Amino acid sequence: MIIRLGFFTLMALGLFGFGTVAWISTRPPPPSAAALAAAAKVTVLVAVHPVHAGNLLKPEDITGKTMTWGDAGADGSLDTPDARHALAGAMVRRSLETGDVVQMKDVMRPGDHGFLAAVLGPGMRAVSVGVDAITGTADLIWPGDRVDLILTQAIGDATLPIGRRIAAETVLSDVRVIAIDQQLMQGVAPDGSEGKARTVTMEVTSAQAERVSVATRIGRLSLAVRSADRTLPATPVPAPKTTWASDVSPALGTNVAQGAHSELHVFQGSGDGKEFRF
Repeated sequence: MIIRLGFFTLMALGLFGFGTVAWISTRPPPPSAAALAAAAKVTVLVAVHPVHAGNLLKPEDITGKTMTWGDAGADGSLDTPDARHALAGAMVRRSLETGDVVQMKDVMRPGDHGFLAAVLGPGMRAVSVGVDAITGTADLIWPGDRVDLILTQAIGDATLPIGRRIAAETVLSDVRVIAIDQQLMQGVAPDGSEGKARTVTMEVTSAQAERVSVATRIGRLSLAVRSADRTLPATPVPAPKTTWASDVSPALGTNVAQGAHSELHVFQGSGDGKEFRF
C-alpha cells in the first residue's frame, strides 16, 4: 500500500513538472533591454516648418515632440535648454521637413571645425563688427537674420553748421548674419559667462569687407534687422544717402550765432562817442 501511494505521488509530481515545462515553453520570451529602451518615451527636437539645406537654425525653427526612442533615432537631440542653445545658429546639412527629428549628423554647429567655410556662399567673405547691447538691437539678432549696417559719425569741424556735425549712412544693406559673438554663439561672452553680444559676423563680398574695414575706423556702427519675409519681390537698393543731424532735428538746422551781442553807440557833441554792449 505504501509502495502504491509513493508511486502515485511520483507520477503526480512528474506530470506537474512536465506541465510546468510545457507552459513555460509556450510563453513568449520577455522583451530584451534594447526593445524596452526603444519603446521608452522621450522628448526630442523637431523642425517646426521646412528648413532648407544651408540655412541657419533659429530658436523658432525647432520645438519639442514626445515619441519613442525607436522613432527618434539614436542621433536625435533631446529637448533640453542646452541642446536648444547649441543648435541656435547651426547650419542644416540636409533639408528638414515639418516634424523631422533634428539629428546631430544633419547639422553643423557653431564652433565646429570648418563651420564658417561651410556657411559662406561661393566667393563670399566673413567680416566681424563690434556691437553693444544697444547697437546690436538688444540681443534680438540671431544667425540667419538679414541686417543693414549703419555708420554714425561726429565731424569735428567747428566751422560747419551744428546740423552738419553729426551724420549717419547705411554702409551695407541686406547682408546675412552668420555668427554672433567671439564664441559664435548668441549671448555668450568669451569667458563662458552669459553676457551681451560683442561681435556680429556677416557674410559679405570682398568689396563690402573693405567698406566695413574703413567704417570701423570712422565712427560707431549699429545694426538694423530686415524683414524675414523673403516672398515679396526684391526692391532696388537705393543709392546711399547721408542723414544729417539737421534732417532729424529741425532745431539744429537754424544756424543761430551763439554769444552775439547788440551794440549801441552814443555821441555827445563833437566829442568821442561811447560804446555800450548789452
